[in-house]
Amino acid sequence: MKKKAVLKKRMLMAAIVTGLCCGGSTAGLAADKAEDFTLDSIVVTATRYEKPDVDVPASTTILTNKDLKNTGAENIQMALQKISGISYTTYGPNGNPWSTMSNPIIIRGVSNGTLILINGTPINMSGKYYLDSIPVENVERVEIVKGGGAVLYGSEAMGGVINIIMKKQFDNTVSTGIGNYGQRNYNTTFNMGKFNVGYSKEKWGRLDKIQTNKDAAGDRDATFKGSDKESVLLEYHFNDNLSFLYNYMENENGYQTWFGDNWKKLKDAQAGDLQNDKTFTNKYHIAQLKYSDENMKASLYYNQNEPITRGFNYYDNNGKLSPSLDSTNQKDRTYGIDAQKHWQINDRANTIFGFTYKNEYFKQIKNTTATKMEQERKVYGVYGQWEQKLNDVNSFIVSARETWTAGADKDSNFSNFSASGQFIHKLGEKENVYASVGQSFVLPTFNQMYGSTYNLLPSPELKPQTGVNYEIGWKKVEGGHSWKAAVYHIDITDNISSSWDSTTGIYKYNNEDFKNTGVELTCDITGKNGWSYNWGINYGDPKTKSKGNDPKTKKYWDRKYGRLQLTGGVTYQKDKWSTSLNGTYLTERVAATSTALSREMKPYLLTSLSTTYKMDMNNEVSLTADNLLDRNDVLSHTGTDYYATPFNYLLSYKHKF
Repeated sequence: MKKKAVLKKRMLMAAIVTGLCCGGSTAGLAADKAEDFTLDSIVVTATRYEKPDVDVPASTTILTNKDLKNTGAENIQMALQKISGISYTTYGPNGNPWSTMSNPIIIRGVSNGTLILINGTPINMSGKYYLDSIPVENVERVEIVKGGGAVLYGSEAMGGVINIIMKKQFDNTVSTGIGNYGQRNYNTTFNMGKFNVGYSKEKWGRLDKIQTNKDAAGDRDATFKGSDKESVLLEYHFNDNLSFLYNYMENENGYQTWFGDNWKKLKDAQAGDLQNDKTFTNKYHIAQLKYSDENMKASLYYNQNEPITRGFNYYDNNGKLSPSLDSTNQKDRTYGIDAQKHWQINDRANTIFGFTYKNEYFKQIKNTTATKMEQERKVYGVYGQWEQKLNDVNSFIVSARETWTAGADKDSNFSNFSASGQFIHKLGEKENVYASVGQSFVLPTFNQMYGSTYNLLPSPELKPQTGVNYEIGWKKVEGGHSWKAAVYHIDITDNISSSWDSTTGIYKYNNEDFKNTGVELTCDITGKNGWSYNWGINYGDPKTKSKGNDPKTKKYWDRKYGRLQLTGGVTYQKDKWSTSLNGTYLTERVAATSTALSREMKPYLLTSLSTTYKMDMNNEVSLTADNLLDRNDVLSHTGTDYYATPFNYLLSYKHKF
């Protein structure tokens, strides 16, 4: 064991020294070409039309394709783990999900309130999304808007919006990679005029003890059997205004659960016995027909996910022998339209008006035909936005949305009116201060309201999650520095959260209250002689308090997630070499559930290194390494511990033709 540890440390030091001596590129916030990164980027997500980032009255982060690659991540889930204000969580290596549980992106402590868009169109289904299946290679940029966006985008945008914008024109490339723990990576992209084609495949091998669940009966540990991911992207541009996109993603991963060394023999099982052995598959379809010109945008979309569970249970959670097959098929589907019109009234005023329609469908069948649940509803929305310049230095934006549902089972329909207001004051050509207040909401999903045939009790009493985001901010671009600061307060009523009964292994959703007050400061720096830097500080106090008549839930304010997060990265580029070293540190961690007492958790420190050598214009070799310090950090935030993948690396080669 000592020799192995020494070898790992030597490999780590060699990688770091090689990277820093040869040059680098940052934790995602610098690039080797001016067109890849500017300190005053144009964003479209925050206001639904193009606007310089420095003039946007919201906390924003823009990651170009080069920024994403510099993180060393192969997929979008991993690329977002070191962004200020985002608490990272994962169930398996490389951002792998577990069963139907996707890895949530937690923005400023809001776990149930991140809306994911692809090219401005929502892909959330039943509150879930699988960013681990979206390859970085196919993405042009990612725009992150923190602080809520439900007025413009509807339900689920309470914590923020992440817009993944795909490339409009692919390079002709082929790449392959190999690493430890059975890692394999294959990727190719083609461009044939108006037609783009992308294909990627990622594989991981076996990892021991990636999760531990503790309760009164003792420990149960999980082993990761491996994963296999595939993605196919087809994109056709009819002209400058009309395009079609189809993306198929498939993720298969396997897990085994064992009774741990501290297991107390209550029934039949003993320490070391296998409790269950399961394989989980997600088959994801995304299709979009999109029209966009200077004043009009419209998209027709279709999203579908089919989570499939296959496996065998040997014992129940109390260790009682109860052999049974586990065969569960699920289907989530949404389709709809989102259309908007932008009018420039005069040189001081402009407005947007739009409408949305979405059909939601959910079906789950357990053990072939034994138990079945099927639900469907329609969601309608109309929204508007008015922006007015009062004078050369002051302007304001007001927005409003009405949303309502129809066709839900037992008339479980909801309606919501949300509004927001933003004020901007220019301190200079590239310096602004702003203030904003906005309402947000999240509709309960079908499995939350009606239960599940798997392990979820129905909660027909659930109410929509509603809240308000308050923020005061400052942005400045000067002398190679881009400064952003914000003070925020989030107040959520009826936050939808799940509680777990460890004796039965059954989940139930309930409403609770949530609040968080914090401050965030970030800075991106383009330095001299090839150096670039970024750093961020986010300090908050996220808390929850359960409500309702359930005697098992807590009725007092209890801290949730971490308080202080530090992020940073350094880049050095020279000649044909580029290297990026970055990390994020989350301190003062607390794991809290609605039923159990809070418990202190060790901080996590996520680190990564990425080095690329360009042999010529068409060939390059890259080495990426993750978890450089080989820490056994816990990357979950509730009662079950999911561990970071040990030190791992991937060596890859890419050829352009």
